[in-house]
Amino acid sequence: MYVCQRDIVTLLSSTLSLLDCDNCFNKATIALRTNYILTIMLTRPTSLVKEINGCTLCRDRFAATATRNRPRPVPWFQPGTRILIAGQAPGRRVHETGIPFNDRSGDRLRDWMGINSATFYDQGLVSILPTAFCWPGYDAKGSDLPPPPICWETWHDRALAEIGEVKLRLVVGGYAIKRHLGTSKPLTQVVAGWRDLAPATFPLPHPSWRNTAWLKRNPWFETDLLPDLRRAVARALA
Repeated sequence: MYVCQRDIVTLLSSTLSLLDCDNCFNKATIALRTNYILTIMLTRPTSLVKEINGCTLCRDRFAATATRNRPRPVPWFQPGTRILIAGQAPGRRVHETGIPFNDRSGDRLRDWMGINSATFYDQGLVSILPTAFCWPGYDAKGSDLPPPPICWETWHDRALAEIGEVKLRLVVGGYAIKRHLGTSKPLTQVVAGWRDLAPATFPLPHPSWRNTAWLKRNPWFETDLLPDLRRAVARALA
């Protein structure tokens, strides 16, 4: 992802303000932000990433939503990565920070994978390719709108070609499963059949805390699938 120097300075300043706070949350925030800043400084954006960062195709569409948000693409990938996380679309917090999965969903996903933030945000190891690069905004009821198809149609063939072959692919959420796996089967049925796709691909529910009830109804996900997933992640990173 390409971030301007002003954004880096702002993030550094807000991070430094937390150093005097003896608080576990602040310490975790400092660690995440420090790793993010280092990633920005050490990762040279490709021409495609720069193109995506400048995309405004959905400007009018977003302006017409209840949130009237502006486009802010969040590409996070590079060639030669080992693990591809094929997701849905950024949420509001990701839109505000420019950091993918920088929320409780990301905490849960990292737990599912058995890795820490430093590994997760190392693009040489993990790339994140959402179905749409921008937060689509909220509808009138306050729910996230679906990823606009135009984003997939415009960018994803090129993005996948640039990423190249990966050792492991995680397809996260219903929209991503339909796009990447080409199936309209119910999500539970697809995830329950993970052994048919493993060890190269794992279909997963979205790690949103709104899906906690789904996890309780499907205990096999934690007892059977997650151990297989963590072993596959460890192999891909070895």
